[in-house]
Amino acid sequence: MRIPIKILDHAKDLPLPAYMTGGSAGMDLYAACPQTVTLAPGERAVISCGIEIALPNEYQAQICSRSGLALKQGVIVLNSPGVIDSDYRGEIGVILCNLDQSPYLIERGSRIAQIVISQYAKVEWEVAETLNKTSRDKGGFGSTDI
Repeated sequence: MRIPIKILDHAKDLPLPAYMTGGSAGMDLYAACPQTVTLAPGERAVISCGIEIALPNEYQAQICSRSGLALKQGVIVLNSPGVIDSDYRGEIGVILCNLDQSPYLIERGSRIAQIVISQYAKVEWEVAETLNKTSRDKGGFGSTDI
């Protein structure tokens, strides 16, 4: 599948989002900040990626945390996953939050998040008095283990 991408002037020197391995579902996004951003403990900020995309109808992009950044640095995508709808044409930005106890420096060109493109189904609700039973039924949080 080919998706149109526009590189904004302030990001012409940065790589396109890219898969890091052959089996990757997400492509890494790069920080297009003009200078280093210091993210203090507990602080959140929107970091520009310098790109705009044109998704086809019934496709979405999800912005997700990078696992290594989350584990090693405590920096996550705050509204993970962030959803980009097919009719959005503005610049992609990532809301990062520093959950660590030390400041985190976001440098221009840093890989800050992942973008995953997927198709979705449009649904219509059908109001029902009862729902079919399943083996799990109403078992919720922790119903299958801790």
